[in-house]
Formats: sequence, structure tokens, C-alpha cells
Amino acid sequence: METASRYSPQGVEEKWYQYWEEKKYFRSVPDNREPFTIVIPPPNITGILHMGHMLNNTIQDILIRRARLQGKNACWVPGTDHASIATEAKVVRMLRERGIKKSDLTREEFLRHAFDWKEKYGGIILQQLRRLGASCDWDRTAFTMDDVRSQSVIQCFVDLYKKGKLYRGKRMIHWDPEAKTVLSNEEVIYKEENAQLFHIRYVLESDPSQYIVIATQRPETIMADSAVAVHPEDERYKNFVGKKVLIPLINRAIPVIVDEYVDREFGTGALKVTPAHDQNDYELGIKHKLEVIDILNEDGSLNSEAKILIGLDRFVARKKIKSLLDEAGVLVQVKDYMTNIGRSERTSSVVEPRLSLQWYVDSGKLAEPALHAVMNSTIEFLPDHMKNTYRHWMENIRDWCISRQLWWGHQVPAYYYDDEVFVCTTRAEALEEAKKKIGSSFIESKLKQDEDVLDTWFSSWLWPISVFDGFNNTEDFKYYYPTNVLVTGWDIIFLWVARMIMAGYEWIGEKPFQKVYFTGMVRDKQGRKMSKQLGNSPDALQLIDEFGADGVRFGMLSSSPAGGDLLFDDSLCGQGWNFCNKIYNATRLVKMWSDSNEPSSLSDQLVMRWMENKISQVYIDSDLLIEQSRLSEALKMIYSFIFDEFCGFYLEAIKPKENNQVSKEVLENTISYLSQICTILHPFMPFITEEIWHNIKIREKGEDCMMSSYPKKDAIDVALLEQVQELRQVLSTSYKLRQQYNVKMNLEVPIFIQESNIPNLSATTGASELLLKLGKFSSISNSAIEVPDAKSFLGLRHKYYIQLPITLDKDTELQKLEEEIKYQKGFIESVMKKLSNERFVSSAPADLVEKEKRKLEDGQSRLQSLIESFNVLKGS
Repeated sequence: METASRYSPQGVEEKWYQYWEEKKYFRSVPDNREPFTIVIPPPNITGILHMGHMLNNTIQDILIRRARLQGKNACWVPGTDHASIATEAKVVRMLRERGIKKSDLTREEFLRHAFDWKEKYGGIILQQLRRLGASCDWDRTAFTMDDVRSQSVIQCFVDLYKKGKLYRGKRMIHWDPEAKTVLSNEEVIYKEENAQLFHIRYVLESDPSQYIVIATQRPETIMADSAVAVHPEDERYKNFVGKKVLIPLINRAIPVIVDEYVDREFGTGALKVTPAHDQNDYELGIKHKLEVIDILNEDGSLNSEAKILIGLDRFVARKKIKSLLDEAGVLVQVKDYMTNIGRSERTSSVVEPRLSLQWYVDSGKLAEPALHAVMNSTIEFLPDHMKNTYRHWMENIRDWCISRQLWWGHQVPAYYYDDEVFVCTTRAEALEEAKKKIGSSFIESKLKQDEDVLDTWFSSWLWPISVFDGFNNTEDFKYYYPTNVLVTGWDIIFLWVARMIMAGYEWIGEKPFQKVYFTGMVRDKQGRKMSKQLGNSPDALQLIDEFGADGVRFGMLSSSPAGGDLLFDDSLCGQGWNFCNKIYNATRLVKMWSDSNEPSSLSDQLVMRWMENKISQVYIDSDLLIEQSRLSEALKMIYSFIFDEFCGFYLEAIKPKENNQVSKEVLENTISYLSQICTILHPFMPFITEEIWHNIKIREKGEDCMMSSYPKKDAIDVALLEQVQELRQVLSTSYKLRQQYNVKMNLEVPIFIQESNIPNLSATTGASELLLKLGKFSSISNSAIEVPDAKSFLGLRHKYYIQLPITLDKDTELQKLEEEIKYQKGFIESVMKKLSNERFVSSAPADLVEKEKRKLEDGQSRLQSLIESFNVLKGS
């Protein structure tokens, strides 16, 4: 049956993914093979496939498919994260659209709606990952709030509490007024924004004619002020220290205090101290025993403690108070300035400092083994410089606030009876403990569970353990843990990576993974971060529709060094599709051939031996690059080999002149080479390789590319590779010379090889025949002398002359030779410099040193030939 002339990925990709799933090829169960394990960074159930997911999961799929081809028991565990804040916001919005308020529901009613939403939308992103070709073991799909994962979370909370590594305390926290929950430090994003600095006059209580001018960005909080602070060495305010000033509009008297914390150069050098609404002011308040006055509600509106503007949103109040201060004659001036403002990562709401009673993990007690594991390379970071970022954070680690004022999530397993706290895995356990503690006066209805839920990351940090039910020490856990590699973005090195390492050592005493591959940020080709606002973030699924998953995977990997940002250009995906089409059409060409009874020619035998060695070389070299996590370089190497050497040279070399007939040996070997190429390329581009694998020959049942094996790492005939490289260079140069001098490609011309003490191509069986076939040469001869009236050029080891029907310009040719001599001298100097470096010679592999010596010999030989040519031409 005739196949289409262009590769169309749509039907192909759906067909093979369904086939792989039906065959259970992604499934992994413990056996006697070496395991290779990856756990997916669980995407939020609110998420849809974006460019970051595409890059991250393409890399994971490459590594897992490679492990299968190596004969390992490859297990890639998928799953999703419940994403407390983001999901609750989605559900609240959905309910609002239905005319339902969260406040009108019980917790149980709200959670029913939330789980319904999760069932409908939560798995969308996993379905989308299938489009990309992700070969996850879908039977193992986990969810951070399913029974096994929830049990693990509760168990770890209780364990940390009993060990004294988790506590409840009242501290200044980051508050999200929109989501109405506390945020961890890492969930607050700071960036420079335009703001205003309000200069406000506070008059002296004892003498209203005297005043201090304070500078603040937040005039709406002056009603919560407890003092004005100045620097003890600031002469401007020495007469005010120890006295009281009046807060404008409400006329409450507050003291003027001194503290070295005050920056005399900022604003007016006089600082309003508002302990309830600023972290630094809170510390000052503790130090000076100041009153804490909280004037803000959970939603950021002003409460009754403010005395004025009650019920107004904080930003509405800011505008209103500006007018009131101006009317009162105490607003001196307003200055525009730039400052860092913290916003919630999830809602983008401006974060509010707030004093609150929350649960904390004493992170310092968990940090030491996790820090050592990375710094001594027990866990490898790629790129290595990420260790510095990790170390800085771990050495300055702060306690982790893990409670959130939400309903969607794992409810804190703490139970309260009056002032008593009972931390237990179940309510039944808490009842037993409470009864013992309280005694005969115990009333069951008074025992109340904490209303808060735990930070999403408190479940995610257990992921490598909990996906295998590790806290119950299952057979799966013993077999698959620790995992082999974690692929993730550098932006969550603290939020997730560091915490998983801490959890691994805290509960298992073992690292959770052997290696962390940090991906960079996906940016547009101008280097800008992709965002909806800029409109520069392409639709991931639309890209797959247009270029196919293989094309997109190629495009993503073509420019993504480990840890480096990716400058994405969808033309790279187009290049990926073109590559698919190139291989597809190469297969069509081979399928048109039939075998003859004729034996293989000498030139065919030469290129077949070369191709066998070349495949071994490309596999060995690309496999080493993958092992070093240089995936982009590995793909480029394979691409170049297939495009230039297999399609561009090998197929041209063996292509029959007529009747589409080749020898049986050539046909069988070519099909074998294509099959091996499919296997090598498969981890990167799984769909096209499976399609070609089956198109090129009839396969036995179960004989699929995905489940094939890599070629053997046979010894490589380096001399043969160099000989064919020389031959290809001769052909390439001869083509360029014909083009340069307008000599037709089909005009046969003689070529001469200058004799030397090194055997040349004429001594290589099949080389002369191949040169005659591909180079359109009329004859090939050896020459002991310079060939007059011929265009000369250097190969890798020999000098060649082509007699073209042209007249050469002597001066032009001399100038070219001078340039070549200059270049060759520079090349020899660079190689000699390397070989004179004792450190290189003593530490580099012996074969690399030997290669450099050969390069020096070849370079010196080429230089001698060039000088001879120059002298002969000059004297002619």
C-alpha cells in the first residue's frame, strides 16, 4: 500500500499511545531487575498543561524510556496535588456563580462540592500529559488527599509534635486577605512597584505648636500606632524623646522612643511604630513593651479598633484618609517612590502582616542531615551551582508555618478541650487522651478539632515516600525507594526539594532521590518570562495539534540545558516536525527497494561497515551525554547523525542507480540500521520511532520499539571512521569547488591524491569506487608530485588535486594558500599548548591525549603540504 508523502502525526500518536497502554508497557511491579524510579512533581488539580509542564515532563519521559531500553524496571509515578488555596478559590468562585456563599455551608457541605469539582476537573492535566507521550504508570496515580497520602500526612504531623519538632505559637505571619489564610514566606512574591510615601504631622501632646513629621507608605494604619521611634543620635528629635505625640484624626497619645533600628536617612527619620501590622514594628513593640492594636479584619477591611473608616477596605481607606489628613492640615506632602511589595503567589493580593496563632515546624531541627547530603554530593544537583542557593537557604532556615485558614486540605489533627491541646491521628484517640486528662468532668461535645488545614507542601514533602505507602514499609517502598532522579524547576528548591530531603532523612534516614535535575524557566525568544499578561505563552495543546508531540518535544529539548533558561521559539517545533518528515521519507525510500541476487559492491560493503561503527559511536557518545544530563546536546548529536550521515550520506551511497534493486545484504542491513536508529531516538521522539519501526518491516507480536534494547556497545573501528570522514570531506570540498567555479555536478573530472608515508583512500577497499560514484570523478590516481593546472585542497591527512576545466588566477590562489597556512599554524599552536600542559597530559584519559597527538601530526602534515603548494605555485 502506498504511504502518504508527508508525515501526519495526529492519527499516528493517538494510535501508538493507545497501543502502549493496552499492552501495559508503562506498568511496573517489583521484580529481580534493577529499578529506575521517578516520581512526577504533582501538578495542581487546577492546572492545565503549560510550557513548564511540557519541558519538565518531556525530560522525565526521556529518562524513563531510556531506562526501559536499558532493561531496567522503569517506574514513573504520576499524581496530582490538591493545591489548597488555588482549588478553594476555584470552588468558591463556582459556588458564587451558582448563588451559593461559602459562609452559608457547613464544612462537610463545602467539601462535597470541592470533591465534586476535583472529580470533574482535577484529572484534566494528566489526560493532557498523555498527549505529550508521558509513559507514566497510570495505575499508580496518586492524589495528595487520597486515603494513603492523607494517612501519611496526619501520621507525620503527630510524630513531629511528639518529638518536639512541631509547635503552635502566636507570631507575625503573612496574611492573604483575599484567600483569608496565612502564607509561608516562600508563597509571597516580592517585586518593585510604584508606591507613595505620606509625610504626616504628629503634634506634641503638651505643645500643639511643635510636631514631628513621620513618613509612611500606609497612612490607613496610623490608628494602630503605638509609638513614634527616632534614632538615639538624631539631633533633630532629641527634645521630643520621652514625650508624647497625638495620632492625627483620633488624637490618641503615643510615646516618642529611641532605637538604633531607625534609618535616619529614610523619609523624615521618624518612624511610626505599628506592632500589629508590620514585622519589624512587632519586634520593636516586644522590645519596648508597646501596645498591639489590630485594626484590620481577615478580609483587609478596617474593624472597630480603627475608630474611623470602619468597614472600608484598606485601599479604599487609604484614599479616604488622604483626604481627611489633608482637610485636617496635617498632610505635609506625598512623594512617589519605588518599593518592594509582597503579593500572594496564588491570588496576587497584597500580603498583610498579621499577628496570629499558627502551627509551625521547627525546621532547624530537620535541616542538618539534609544540608550535608547535598553538600557532600550524596544527592547530586544539576547544575552543580544550585548547591550554593540551597546551602544559603538551609543555613538561614526559618520555622515553617504549616496551618492555613481554609477548608480544602488536610485538617490539622489537633483537638482542643478548653485550654488543653491533644494531637492525635484520630478523634477516637483524642477522646481517650482527653478523658484521661480531664477526668470525670469530661464532656465529649466540648472536644473540638482545629478548624485549619495544613499547608499543601506539608503533603508534597512526603511525596517520594507516600506514593509507595512508605510509612507502612511496603514491598513497593523497599524496592523503589530511594528514587533515581527528580526533575523540577529551580524556583521550588526551598518550597519542595529541600523539604523532601528533610522528610527523607527524618523518617527514613535515607535520601529521597539520587539526583535532582533543575530545569530553567521557559521564556520567549526575547528572553521574557511567559505570562498571560504579555500574551507570549503559547497554547501547549495547540502546539501539539500543529507540530505533533514529537515535534514539540524536539523543540523544547533543542534549547534547554540543565538549569539554564529556555528561549522558546515555536519554529524549533517546526524543525522537529521537519525532522520527523525527513526520517519518514527516508523510510519510504527504503521501502521502495527490493533485493536482487547480485552481491554487495565494495563501496556498499565499506559504507555498511562504516554505518555499523557510526551507530555504535553515536549511541555510546549520546548515552554518555544523557548520563551527564546533557539531554539537549544528546538530541542534537542524534539529529545531526540521522539528518546528515544516515539520510544525507549513507542512503545516497547505497541508493540503487536503477530498478530500485539493492543486494539482499544491503537491504537487510539498512532495515537493521533504521531499527537501531529508532531505538536510539525513541526516548526523545517516541511516536515517529514506533511508527517507522513497524513500517520498515513486519514485526513479531510484542516486538515493539518502546520495548526493544539499545545496540551493543561494540569496539569502534576508529581508523575506518576517520577514513570515511576523509572521504566525505573530499566529496564535500569537490562539490563546493564545482559550485564556486560553475562546473556542472555531472561533469566527470579526474582527481589525484598526493602520495605520502600514510596510506591514503586508494588503499581503503571500496573507497575509490565510492568516490567515483558520488564525486562524479572520471579517474582516481596517486601522484608523487604537485599536479599542474589543478585545484588543490587538504583533506584530514592528505592533499588532493582536482583538474577542473577552468583557468586559475595565480595571485588569488596564493592569497588563499597564505590564509590556510596562517590558520594551520594557529591550529598547531593551540594543540601544542594543550599537550605542553602537564596537568592535561597527566589527568586526561589516555585516548584523548592520543587523539590530540594525532591532531598535531595531521596538522603538521597539512601545514607542510600547504607550504609546498605555495612554493610550487609561486615559482611557476
